[in-house]
Amino acid sequence: MEQLLNQLNSKQREAVEFCDGPSLIIAGAGSGKTRVLTYKIAYLLEQGLPPYYILALTFTNKAAREMKSRIADLVGEKKARQLWMGTFHSIFSRILRNEAEKIGFTSNFTIFDSSDSTNLIRLIIKEMQLDDKIYKPGGVHNQISRAKNGLVTPGMYAQNKEIIEYDRASKRPRLSEIYQRYQNRLKAANSMDFDDLLMYTNILLRDNPDVLENYRNRFQFVLVDEYQDTNFAQHLIVKQLAGLHHRVCVVGDDAQSIYSFRGANIDNILKFKSTFPQTQIFKLEQNYRSTKNIVNAANSLIKKNKEQIFKDVFSENEEGDKIEVLSAFSDFEEGLIVANKIARMRYEGHAGFSDFAILYRTNAQSRIFEESLRKKNIPYIIYGGLSFYQRKEIKDIISYFRLIVNPGDEEAFRRIVNYPARGIGDVTVGKISESARLHNVSLWQVLSSPLQYNLDVNSGTAKRLALFHELIDGFIAANEIQDACELAQTVLKSTGIVKEAYEDLTPEGMSRAQNIQELLNAINVFVSERQEQGDENIRLADFLSEVSLLTDQDMGDDADNERVTLMTVHSAKGLEFNHVFVVGMEEGLFPSDMAKFEPRGLEEERRLFYVAITRAKKTCTITFAKSRFRNGTTNITRESQFLKDIDSRFLLMEQNTLPLSGRGTPDGFWESLRRTPVNRPVNTSLPLSEEAEQLKEGNVIEHERFGRGVVTAIEQSGGDKRAFVEFDSAGQKQLLLKFAKFKIVE
Repeated sequence: MEQLLNQLNSKQREAVEFCDGPSLIIAGAGSGKTRVLTYKIAYLLEQGLPPYYILALTFTNKAAREMKSRIADLVGEKKARQLWMGTFHSIFSRILRNEAEKIGFTSNFTIFDSSDSTNLIRLIIKEMQLDDKIYKPGGVHNQISRAKNGLVTPGMYAQNKEIIEYDRASKRPRLSEIYQRYQNRLKAANSMDFDDLLMYTNILLRDNPDVLENYRNRFQFVLVDEYQDTNFAQHLIVKQLAGLHHRVCVVGDDAQSIYSFRGANIDNILKFKSTFPQTQIFKLEQNYRSTKNIVNAANSLIKKNKEQIFKDVFSENEEGDKIEVLSAFSDFEEGLIVANKIARMRYEGHAGFSDFAILYRTNAQSRIFEESLRKKNIPYIIYGGLSFYQRKEIKDIISYFRLIVNPGDEEAFRRIVNYPARGIGDVTVGKISESARLHNVSLWQVLSSPLQYNLDVNSGTAKRLALFHELIDGFIAANEIQDACELAQTVLKSTGIVKEAYEDLTPEGMSRAQNIQELLNAINVFVSERQEQGDENIRLADFLSEVSLLTDQDMGDDADNERVTLMTVHSAKGLEFNHVFVVGMEEGLFPSDMAKFEPRGLEEERRLFYVAITRAKKTCTITFAKSRFRNGTTNITRESQFLKDIDSRFLLMEQNTLPLSGRGTPDGFWESLRRTPVNRPVNTSLPLSEEAEQLKEGNVIEHERFGRGVVTAIEQSGGDKRAFVEFDSAGQKQLLLKFAKFKIVE
């Protein structure tokens, strides 16, 4: 035991040893949060608490796997395997399967992912003959998701005057009806979406005191990671489960609460002591990740927030470089500056490409950096890109699997009833759907008994439907005796999917075939690994449960390591890199225009910037552009107000960076650019501007896009005058002067 605790610092040890009541561990960036949570579970096990009495909740499968692996190293794999450890959704889907009948489901319910839910909502909007430009399926899904995370059922939604008034003002007065229909369809299909897993768990515990008592007795100690990211539904589940014994430990950092758009509520951690009055608070303030300058700069920034649990994070690492702030004349030059600096740092500092990360506020910013990196032959990866299981051919096959496991799954039925093409069109599916709606049954039930449900189709269509039913019915029978890998091979062969994929010799077709083969590899590994571990859960339903619970945060784990990583700051949370570039630090972009006029929104944006800076271990570079091309025009920008929040002692401002007051802009230059239409028609007879007439070799110019440069030569060819310019960042460019937009500065 002592050997275990000696591996912790004094503050970490205090947090680990306290097990007599509720505790809140505020873990600053890089302070060893995962280590403390891992050692606390190991400590509880060493104290004699059986592993199956411990519930540990995380937000990603990756975090759960990492913690379980570390615990296995400390106390042995047998104990670690018996822990109730996983994501909120995976743990509560497990509980709901055990208790499904109490909430009106069967234990084989399937789980809709985000795109499945959006597709169903799109269908409902179409059936209701609503304008999908007003009732945008994605927006409607987000609104329903927010309602569920707030535990607002369809009935409660329809009776809430404030919500109804909001929907009317948004010109979506029938949204409550869509929500009700959506929930009815999920229930009829014996399906839940991700938000239902939390909502139904709350309903289960609320309406079944015996069930609540059972799980309270089972989970003698509840631990939660990243508590600042919990929503109302998650917080209430924790409150219910720990409400009697109060043996609960939550870990998080309010300074890194950045997911309010997903329903995360910072009050859950700020007011945790109000929920559990006897809470002991422990602060982990030593940062093991970053240099002193990075930590001190981040501290000076976050101290500007009013809503927080104050802590004084410190580092005993080297002093390190100051945070460099670089300005660019345009977003284009910003990309070049970053690419050039990465190339230089890699050469001078012997760093690998994987040591670098470029963090931006919005996904749309990535394009310019991708182009700039390509020009320098720098490999990169977009973290959080389209995941394997979201590719069309994979989703089609997964839909077959879902229908086999749960024939009531409407979304799966619709996706594959005519894939590969078998002559069952939209009109026929519409008739099946209408019959199912009239009789309040699933589409599969109509297909199973078409005469009973008066399905009006001709004999040819009836035969095709019967063949499809026979095909799926055969898979359902095989599912009783075959493991996931055997059945997957049966499905791919019997449906003709493999034949179709391998007959397409186009690059796209070959890529699809490779993806299908990789899916089979994944299923094979799934079965083999479970068999080796003695786990008998190797059926198709078990594989689907694992796949359906993958989260966005788990994407990109297997990417090629030797690449520069590009990602949004939101995606970067929990990661670290030796060298970090935080780009686009401009008003309206970071902080976002949508948040900066609302105090809570502005504080979350500041926390987001704090997260970005604290990803860096050795160096952090901040960049901003003085102009940015948006919506077809070049817009003049100014540096983010957050740069003024950082103590200047920890910043290194380049000499040509504008002062933070905004002074130093060449008189009238940027205003003239603002007035210049970008998409003007080409006019070959345009007269030369006064600047162009005066331009000569040796002049220093500031170009709207390329930035600062020296004119190396001027040529006259026919009626055209050209300048050759060596730009600081963009290299040599040739400018046709009657179109060039620049200012002579020397």
